[in-house]
Amino acid sequence: MADVAQVRPTSRSVGAHDLAIAGLAPLSTCDWPDHLVATVFLQGCPWRCTYCHNASILDPQTPGIVGWDDVTDLLDRRVGLLDAVVFSGGEPTRQPGLLDAAAQVRERGFAVGLHTAGAYPSSLAAVLPAVDWVGLDIKAPARLYQAVTGVGGPTTCADAAFASLRLVLDAGVDVQVRTTVDPTVMTDDDVAELTASLAGMGVDDHVLQAVRCDGTTAAYRERLAAVRP
Repeated sequence: MADVAQVRPTSRSVGAHDLAIAGLAPLSTCDWPDHLVATVFLQGCPWRCTYCHNASILDPQTPGIVGWDDVTDLLDRRVGLLDAVVFSGGEPTRQPGLLDAAAQVRERGFAVGLHTAGAYPSSLAAVLPAVDWVGLDIKAPARLYQAVTGVGGPTTCADAAFASLRLVLDAGVDVQVRTTVDPTVMTDDDVAELTASLAGMGVDDHVLQAVRCDGTTAAYRERLAAVRP
């Protein structure tokens, strides 16, 4: 298998209209704490996490079903009603048009939030100047990353994720680090190890999330049932 953690989109110059958008939520109160946002879900992700409930938007070859004009039309109608736009996924940093999209959102007077797992540190570094807040998934201690993501070498995905976290912290962008605790992979001791490691890096907002079964595979639900009543 190719190391899909490192498969990158082409570097040709593209803009917001080239985004493959899998969905648009006109209003969300949970995608950025204490903000009213519209959430743009971008198609495609290089990882195949055990607990993923967005399987339908993982394939990077699947075309988008929402046009960028639909997003900007919504924003033009919601000036003064929404605080921000959050780009989510999938993995939004895999799409080169993200930077232009973020810039257009800011030009309309909205803040920009980003959900990312940090799979593409160089792409994240390019877009960070146009981002006001990041919700960054750190999935496990480095040695357990492959067990969660299902791809890459023993620490390939972890290297990317922790490099991305360092970029965000060094940039001074407001960040919330999220960990979805997969009990088929991580013990309580593993969670404590990760929490301590993140604190040592300077993370002061780390949220633990419980696995949800909705949208996961039947095989994963069976494994989860074996370790969690």
